[in-house]
Amino acid sequence: MPETHLTPPLAGRTALVTGAASGIGAAVAERLAGDGAHVLVVDRDTEGATTVASRVGGTALVVDLTDPEDLASLPLDTVDVLVNNAGFQHVAPVHELDPTVWRRMHALMLEAPFLLSRGVLPGMYERGWGRLVHVTSIHGHRASPFKAPYVAAKHGLEGLSKVIAIEGAPHGVTSTTVAPGYVRTPLVEQQIADQAQQHDLPADRVVDEVLLARSPLKRMVEPSEVASVVGWLCGPDAVSVTGTSHLLDGGWSAT
Repeated sequence: MPETHLTPPLAGRTALVTGAASGIGAAVAERLAGDGAHVLVVDRDTEGATTVASRVGGTALVVDLTDPEDLASLPLDTVDVLVNNAGFQHVAPVHELDPTVWRRMHALMLEAPFLLSRGVLPGMYERGWGRLVHVTSIHGHRASPFKAPYVAAKHGLEGLSKVIAIEGAPHGVTSTTVAPGYVRTPLVEQQIADQAQQHDLPADRVVDEVLLARSPLKRMVEPSEVASVVGWLCGPDAVSVTGTSHLLDGGWSAT
């Protein structure tokens, strides 16, 4: 039989992934690069971003997404795929929560995705094609104690995605979210220590008794699993998928 060469689904496309120096973002960068995209690896971690960009043949862009000048320096008009992933966690009861943490978390996890989306959409509309995937969380659908700013930001990002989906549909642009439960990342490793303190439990009991307490499937999600869903949402089989949220929560939302 003659040899065939299949064109990767994202060949010729440019993808921008935030928080891509490690964890979910790094896995997404690898997946999109494997699908043919040139990946802009965006993070404030210079070493991590450079390492990931080198590994995937992409470009490292070291920026602080809460700094408007840094954000404005990004080449947003060239972006075909935007993955809003950057974030951090802070654990505290509402009555003890520092308002500066609330503002900083929302600046990074809600305002920056809005500004990035606002920046990429005109070019996507002009080209008649675009994919926005926002990495939210089960906490975009459910609440947990001590995580008010995170839960609020993720709920907001779910809503933003739906609005973009409606507005982008006539232009060939889709907007979706991927909402995992607890993923095995440095962010979650830090949460284990924080939750151990809040619940007065040893760290080795926090995963089963706190993090996965409401999850029927007692396992953490791997970053590559999240990246696989992101890749599918950016690929040709998901052309009619928009305005939706894709949960990888081990059944948490079913309880």
